[in-house]
Amino acid sequence: MAGQLNQNLLLAVPLAPLAGAIVAGFFGKAIGRANAHRITILGVLIAFIASCMVFFDVRDGAGFNQAIYQWAQVGKLKFEVGFQIDTLTTTMMLVVTFVSLMVHIYTIGYMSEDPGYQRFFAYISLFTFSMLMLVMSNNMLQLFFGWEAVGLVSYLLIGFWYTRPTAIYANLKAFLVNRVGDFGFILGIGLLAAFSGSLNYAEVFAQAPALAKVVFPGTDWMLLSVACICLFIGAMGKSAQFPLHVWLPDSMEGPTPISALIHAATMVTAGIFMVARMSPLFELSDAALSFVLVIGAITALFMGFLGIIQNDIKRVVAYSTLSQLGYMTVALGASAYSVAIFHLMTHAFFKALLFLAAGSVIVGVHHNQDIRFMGGLRKYMPITWLTSLVGSLALIGTPFLSGFYSKDSIIEAVAESHLAGASFAHFAVLAGVFVTAFYSFRMYFLVFHGKERMDQLPHDEHGHDDHHDHHHGHPHESPWVIWVPLVLLAIPSLFIGYMTIDTMLFGDYFKGVISVAPEHEAMAKLAEEFHGAAAMGMHALTSAPFWLALAGVVLAWYFYLVKPAIPARLKLTFAPIYTLLENKYYMDRFNEIVFAGGARLLGGGLWKRGDQMLIDGLIVNGSARLVGWFATLARQVQSGFIYHYAFAMIAGIIVLMSWFVIRQMIA
Repeated sequence: MAGQLNQNLLLAVPLAPLAGAIVAGFFGKAIGRANAHRITILGVLIAFIASCMVFFDVRDGAGFNQAIYQWAQVGKLKFEVGFQIDTLTTTMMLVVTFVSLMVHIYTIGYMSEDPGYQRFFAYISLFTFSMLMLVMSNNMLQLFFGWEAVGLVSYLLIGFWYTRPTAIYANLKAFLVNRVGDFGFILGIGLLAAFSGSLNYAEVFAQAPALAKVVFPGTDWMLLSVACICLFIGAMGKSAQFPLHVWLPDSMEGPTPISALIHAATMVTAGIFMVARMSPLFELSDAALSFVLVIGAITALFMGFLGIIQNDIKRVVAYSTLSQLGYMTVALGASAYSVAIFHLMTHAFFKALLFLAAGSVIVGVHHNQDIRFMGGLRKYMPITWLTSLVGSLALIGTPFLSGFYSKDSIIEAVAESHLAGASFAHFAVLAGVFVTAFYSFRMYFLVFHGKERMDQLPHDEHGHDDHHDHHHGHPHESPWVIWVPLVLLAIPSLFIGYMTIDTMLFGDYFKGVISVAPEHEAMAKLAEEFHGAAAMGMHALTSAPFWLALAGVVLAWYFYLVKPAIPARLKLTFAPIYTLLENKYYMDRFNEIVFAGGARLLGGGLWKRGDQMLIDGLIVNGSARLVGWFATLARQVQSGFIYHYAFAMIAGIIVLMSWFVIRQMIA
C-alpha cells in the first residue's frame, strides 16, 4: 500500500509510552503496583503493534516526512516537531519497542519487592518515549530533544537507588561525560544550521554538495569535516566511544532491567543511528570517516581487553557492549552504514538477552554478582543456562546465528575500505573476535559449569544489584515473568540475522535512506562476494574469524574448567598489564586529575575572584559601604533644631538665586 502513512498512527507510537509514564509516575500510589505495570506495559505494547503496522506499510512503499507542529520561526529557520518515517526509522522503532516490551515484562519479576516499583515503570516508559522521539524525528531540533531526554532519564535510572553513594556517583558521571559529547553535538548542529539555514534533514542534505565546498572560516579545514566530527563527538558520548566511554561500566549501578534497555536498544545506539541518518553528510568527508573508523577500532579492541579481568557479571556484559559499539562505529567509518544498523539490530536482541540473563542469575543466586563465587548453575537454572548460551554464541559470531552475519560483514567491510586507518581497524576487529570469545565464555563457564562456589562467598561481599533477598539457600530458576522474555529474545538472537541479511544489506531496503559515495566501495565489494546466507555460514567455517572465536572459547574452557590455576599464575607473571587493565587504562584517574581537577581549579578561581572579590566584595558589599558612607554624611545635617533647617533653606535660596543671576549675565 504505497502512499502517505496515517499521522495518528505515528503519533500513537511515542505517545502511548508517554501516557503510561505519566499515569504511573503521577498516580502510581493511587492505582497500585499491579495497575502501574499493566498501564505502562499496555502503552509499550500499543507502540510495538503500531510500529509493526507502520513497518509493513513502509515495506509496501508508504512514507512520511513532514512537520506535525511548528513551535517557532526565526527568520527562515523553523523549529518544528516532525516525523521522517522510512526503513531506517521503522527498523529502530521495532527494535526499541520490542526490547522495551521485554524489559517491562521482566521488570515485574525482577523489581517485585522494590519500594520504587511504580517509579521505575514510569522511568522506563519515559525512556522509551524519548528514544522513539529521537529516531522518528525529521529535524535536528527534535533529534536534540530526544538526545537530551534519553540522557536525562538515564540519569534518573542509573541513580534509581539514590540512597547509595555509588549510584549517585555513577549517574552524575554519566550525566557529566555526556555533556562533554553533547557540547560537540550542538556545535555540529549549530554549524549546519548557520550555513544551511535549516534544521530539517532533507533541506540540509539537499545542500550537502554545496556545503562540502565551504571552508571553515579562519582555517583551511572543510566546513563539513568540522561539522561531522562535532556531530560524532556527540555520538562518542552517547554511544560510549573512547575516550568518552568511562560512564558506561559505572552505569551498572542501576537495576539490571535498565542496564539491558540502555545498553541494548536505546541510549547507546542513538549515536550509531544518528551517524547513519547523517550519511549524506559524512560521505562527503573522508577526514570525518577516518576519525570515526579509528575511534571505533580503539573502542572495539581495548574495551574488550577490559572485559577479560572483570568479575562482576554485569560489568563483563557492559564491556562487551562497549566493544560491540566499537564494531558498529567501525562499520560507519567504512561507509557500511547498513551493516552498522544490521549489527545494531542483532546486537540489541542478544545483548538484551545477556543482560536479562545476568539479572536472572543474580536473582537465582540471591543477589551475588561475583562470577568467582558461582559455578554449576546449569542444573539449577536450565532455562537461564540455555538462553545465556544462545546469547553468548550469538555474541561471538557463531556461524548461522544472528551475530555472525552482522559481525562478519563488519570485518569484511573494513577489509575492503581504503580510508586512512582502515588497516589498523581491520586488525582491531579481527583481534577483537578472539578477545570477545574469551571473556564471554570465561563468564559462561564460571557461572554455569565447574564446581559450585556459592558457599565460598564472604558474607560482606554480596553483589549490590538489589537491596533485598540477601538470604542464603540453593540457587533456583527465576519466575516465568523473568524467563519468558529470555526465551522471546533468544529466538531473534538465533534467526534474525539469517532471515534479514539479504534484504537489509544487499537489497533495496535502505535505498534512498542511506547514502554511500561511489568511491567508497566496501558495500559494493561485499555484494559481489555474497551468495546467500547459507553459503556465507558454510564459508565462515574456514575463515579466520571462526577459528579465532573457537580458539577463544577453547582457551577459556582450558583456563577456567581444566586448569584453573593458570589464570592466577598469569596474573602474577603479567602483574603490570593486569594492573593497567584493572585501573581501566587510568582513564578515570586522568579525568579526575585533568578535567575534574581543572574544573575545581577554575571553579575555585572564579569563586574567590569572581564571586567573593567582585560580586560579594565590590558590587554587593561595596555598594552597601557607599550607601553607609553617604548616610553618615547626611546624618550630620539632621540635627533636629528648627533654626538649622531655616538657615539651610535660606542658604539654598541664595545659591539658587545666584545661579540664575550668573546664567542671565552669561547669556
